Order: sequence, then C-alpha cells, then structure tokens
Amino acid sequence: MGRKGLKTKDKHIKNLARIVGDRSILHHKEDLLAYDCDGFTIHKYLPKAVVFPKDTLEVARLVNYCSDNGLPFLARGAGTGLSGGAIPVNGEVVISLVKMKKLLSVDYENRRAVVEPGFVNLKLTNSISDKGYYYAPDPSSQYCCTIGGNVAENAGGAHCLKYGVTTNHILGLEVVLPNGEIIEIGNNGVPDAPGYDLLGLITGSEGTLGIVTKITVRILKNPEAKQTVLAYFNDVSDGSHAVSDIISAGIVPAALEMMDKTAIEGVEAAAFPVGHPRDIEALLLIEVDGISAGIDEQISQILDVCKNRNVREVKVAQDEAERARWWANRKTGFGAMGAISPDYLVQDGVIPRSRLPEVLNRINQISEESGLRIANIFHAGDGNLHPLVLFDARIPGQTELAIAAGSACLQACADVGGTITGEHGVGIEKREEMRFVFTDEEIQAQTDIREVFNPGNLLNAGKLFPSPGRCAEVKKEIKEAAL
Repeated sequence: MGRKGLKTKDKHIKNLARIVGDRSILHHKEDLLAYDCDGFTIHKYLPKAVVFPKDTLEVARLVNYCSDNGLPFLARGAGTGLSGGAIPVNGEVVISLVKMKKLLSVDYENRRAVVEPGFVNLKLTNSISDKGYYYAPDPSSQYCCTIGGNVAENAGGAHCLKYGVTTNHILGLEVVLPNGEIIEIGNNGVPDAPGYDLLGLITGSEGTLGIVTKITVRILKNPEAKQTVLAYFNDVSDGSHAVSDIISAGIVPAALEMMDKTAIEGVEAAAFPVGHPRDIEALLLIEVDGISAGIDEQISQILDVCKNRNVREVKVAQDEAERARWWANRKTGFGAMGAISPDYLVQDGVIPRSRLPEVLNRINQISEESGLRIANIFHAGDGNLHPLVLFDARIPGQTELAIAAGSACLQACADVGGTITGEHGVGIEKREEMRFVFTDEEIQAQTDIREVFNPGNLLNAGKLFPSPGRCAEVKKEIKEAAL
C-alpha cells in the first residue's frame, strides 16, 4: 500500500501517516479509486485518504485527529454493503478495518466468541465447526463480508427466520466514539441488565454513531439434524400461499427462501446451476433443523402443504452434497444476475407474509410499467423481499428508470404495512424513502439521537436519514425567532 510513498504537501495526509505508518495509508487517486463505492455502485465519490489501523488505539487516534481538525471520516469493512453506507460522499478519510481481523477468543462453555471487526463472517463458523459450533447470521456475502460490517447494517441472512438477525447474536461491543473516546457496551449475555439498550442502538446504526472495534458474539451448537426441501410451482401465487401455510401449520423452518422465474434464469446461467426447470414460475427452498426425532414429521407436513398448493414437483435433498448444491445456487443469486443483465439494482423491503401474493403482483406491474425486468430472490419466510431491477447503464435514462422502479417497489412494501429495509440498510440509497415509513417528527427524533453521539456530524454524514423536512425547518425557524 502507498507504493508511491508520501510525496504530498497535504499536512493531514502526513499527520495521518504518522499514526498508522507510511505503508498503511493510501492517498494517490489511482489507489483511491477502489474505495469510491461499496456494493452500491450507482454513485461514486473519491475519499481524501484510506488508512489501515491495526488496533483500537490507532482507530481512536485517527478519529481524534479527524475530529480535532474537522475532517469527515467513516469506517469501512469489506465494502460489500448494498446501500452505499461506506461511500465517501463528503470526501471522507476512510478508516479501513481490514487489518483488524483476529479471532480473539472463544468461550465454548458460555457459547461466545470475541472477534475484531475485520473478521470475515463465514470464517467464524469455519473456525469453530470442529467443536460442533457455528455462528448463525449468514448473509449471502458471508464468505467475504466482515462481522463489523454486519453489526453496522444489522445483517440478516437465509436462516434469520428461525435464528434472528445480527442484533440477536451480539453480546458486547467495544466502540470508538466520534470524539475518539473508547467505550465498552453490553454485558456479555447476562440477562436483564439495567440501563438503556445501547447494543441495540449501535447495531444497525450504519456507522453513524461510532466505530466498532471489538465484538462479542453468541455462538450456537450445531443442530442434531437438518433436512432441505426444494419445491417447484407453476404459479407464483401458489408458491406464495404455501409460504404462509407452512408458518400457519406451526412450523418454523430454519430457512424458507423463494425465487421467481427470472431469478431462476439467472442462477441457472451462472456458476452453480442445479437443473431447475426453466418453465416454472417459482421455487421454494425450505430447510428445517433441530432434534432428529421431530424432523421427519415437519418434512411430511411441508410436503403436504406444497401438494395442497398445486406444487409441480417437491423433493428432499438426499445427502449433504445435494443440499450444498441447492444452497450454493441460492446464495450466489444476486451475483448471478450479471449472467443475464449488464447491470442490476438490489432492493430490500419487508412485508407481512400474508401480503406476499399481492406485493409480488404489484412488483410485476412495476416491471411492466418501467419496461425493466425485475427478478425476485428473497427470504419469503420472514417477508424480506429482494427485487432485483435489471437494466443497462449504457442506455441513457435506464439507470434513473431502475432507481425509480426500485423506489416504487419499496413504496409497495410500505403501502401494505411493511418497511424499506430488512438487512441491507438505508445508506444513501434509501434516504428519501425513509419518508415512506416515518413522519418528519419521527425522523427528527432519530437525528436528535445521532447528535448526542456525533454532534459535529463528521462521522459518516449524509447517510441513513433524508434531508430535513419542512416540519423540522419550521421548528428551527421558530426557535431562532424566539432567540
């Protein structure tokens, strides 16, 4: 890093280098290009510099320097975020946490582990699997996303239906506040601790309240047994109703995923095809786990539900290899869209399960109205939808059309009592869509909390919340007039 050295007259670059070392800072334009966006690539901005601290103290010193000198800054993990949360829209100093990638400790007796923020999600499960344990949150990018980034976005995953999202597995955090102060929050799993739920506040705050430098997570014992079902439907509505019927039957699968015809076309054209019929309208991938004695009965009930909803074909994975193929096919679903479209925009809304047929029908209407194909790959069991708007950025106007179509999909979610994100966060992508679900007063209450932690608004400014609404502006005018 920093192959051209520190040939610069910028005093801030020189001072930042004194904190992390000359080989742990990037400041030349050609080096910064790799950090101008995250997984949300529609908007790109160059940072002022990228620094690579090796520990919490260096993070604190960097934050303190930026704060004292009025330099905007933000934290970045693997850059896999899908809402622009790590994009340096204000020319920030990017504090990359990739060097802080240690598994610090594992306590099997109390079922917890301590990791640094740059530790890769899947690596935790791989590190403890020989002892019969795993880490439950499993976003599709788990092979490369970091746990620090998961905390920032409150990441979910295919198995969050039964096991919950990231916040349900965080026991403690070490955080560098925007003034450089280091605090520890959480009680390492001791229940009913007094005081405010600061863990819940920081988790999912999208890097706007502090920089997480150490994470204590809950680890789980591997289930005794698991089985996976693949069901094909000729009609999306039948598949959608089957989702609700399975939950209504009292079954809580570990995962209940759905893909429509366009999504199936993509995954079958990409790296892990499994031979899905190309003429089906939808498939369900259903997994149950737990005590061996109850698994067969749950599978039998699921098969009956699918048959009652006119399933064309339903089958149970015969071995672990087949199960792994099915899941590899599903988990590469987003990236697979590149096999059938030059560009795509991933959306992330949540709806009540019972409104699934209605909302999917509306998304199909949005596709027809916009003239853009929309593939649906999603966590059907908990109503977390992922419409993928397919477009070609080389065609003038198509990017803007895709953005408008994505926003319309989120409006459809909000209209039925849902919300605009389940796991990808708001970032810069959905700031204005926050108005679909919050009033100006509610948004102001949340930004008031941000002001307590981040009064100078130097940390990841311009993310998560829309520009102030008229209500907030009027309040400010009244306050200023009173003074």
